[in-house]
Amino acid sequence: MTEGIGGLRFVVHQHHASRLHFDFRLEMEGVLRSWAIPKGPSMDPAEKRLAVQVEDHPLEYLDFEGTIPEGEYGAGRVRIWDWGTYRLLERKNDKVLFFLEGKKLRGNFVLVRLKRSKTGKNWLLIKQKRE
Repeated sequence: MTEGIGGLRFVVHQHHASRLHFDFRLEMEGVLRSWAIPKGPSMDPAEKRLAVQVEDHPLEYLDFEGTIPEGEYGAGRVRIWDWGTYRLLERKNDKVLFFLEGKKLRGNFVLVRLKRSKTGKNWLLIKQKRE
């Protein structure tokens, strides 16, 4: 899975922890920048999905599937929901625009940081209307 067709890689994990959520991870600067998305990514541009930035993960997580044991952080079942490559189109402090080429997710997406977020970790993941 990690061979990719060139470009940077991404993965979306479906994570059955204390609550079902999706972990969206983009390869950047030698790590996986990561966001927890409670309802999962959407291909509908009208649906803005909350994406809470979490700690960076090592690149080895691109292939990870399995069960995190009880008592460990993130305990629960993890499976790969989607994966592929992406092209970074624009990156600023509060905005990341990229083109995903995955098995389920394809097209232009943007992550936008919510200004009202006290922690600065709340973002929105939005599918763009145009390619």
